[in-house]
Amino acid sequence: MPIPLLVVIEYPPASLARIEAAGFELHIALTPSEQKKVMETVGADIRAVLTNGSTGFTADDIAALPKLGIICAQGAGYEKVDVAAARARGIVVTYGPGTNDASVADHAMALLLAIARGIPQVDAAVRRGEWTKSRTPRPMISGKKLGILGLGNIGQQIAQRGALGFGMQVGYHNRRPRDDLPYLYCPTPAALAQWADFMVIATPGGAESRSLVDAEVLDALGTDGFLINISRGSVVDTTALIEVLQNQRIAGAALDVLDGEPNVPTDLAALSNVILTPHIAGRSPEAVAATLQLVIDNLLAHFAGRGVLTAVPAD
Repeated sequence: MPIPLLVVIEYPPASLARIEAAGFELHIALTPSEQKKVMETVGADIRAVLTNGSTGFTADDIAALPKLGIICAQGAGYEKVDVAAARARGIVVTYGPGTNDASVADHAMALLLAIARGIPQVDAAVRRGEWTKSRTPRPMISGKKLGILGLGNIGQQIAQRGALGFGMQVGYHNRRPRDDLPYLYCPTPAALAQWADFMVIATPGGAESRSLVDAEVLDALGTDGFLINISRGSVVDTTALIEVLQNQRIAGAALDVLDGEPNVPTDLAALSNVILTPHIAGRSPEAVAATLQLVIDNLLAHFAGRGVLTAVPAD
């Protein structure tokens, strides 16, 4: 018999078909009302949940599913999954470390280049017939200072691309220094911002990092500094960011993630010194395929009575 699986995130039809073919009965619920209906009708039978870090799964959600045995968080994040509530019930929680690191790092560099060189802005200007008017000098990337907030797997890949590809000096801030890496350690986010020409946010989301990049950090980045965020929108104080961009207290920002996405603040969207992409850094075909396969492998391992491949680590 197929195993009942609740899916609370958008998934391509082909990917859903692969999960179904692996032996699962899919119950798709993308909105609170849909989720409530599924829980009322088949909640007593659901044995697995597929979600992601930004959607999560709450303690109340977990409590509504008496047979739940595993929660799979697609991708590297799991900040909105109530891991403590799951563990209290003996429910396994998995995530997807490493499946989209290269894709996210590539996108970070694409955003960095695009905001520094003003690619979307000058493209639009040329299309408006403003060829000569748009030929203003733009900053170089090569040899500049690349500050990375969060030097995990993705942060390290961004550092390698900057250092090896563009000869950039690399600095970082982490919860603790990395003695195994040759980069400059900065003791606070503000110190990193003050040092950097480009500051890339690659730290995990969650309560500990909420508004870690606040008005103080943004002001430290300065009028010639650029902010790039490919982690979670919650890491940046959006109100403070809009204010410094409006007043040109930083040079610009390129954001793949927003707090409260998919809703985009009108004041942010109106700015010409910001580039916005719709949380697609990890959505290369290669990364999507790897993420899907890991989800299937974890589900099959769990229901076969084997240990899962990538359980969320203990605190």
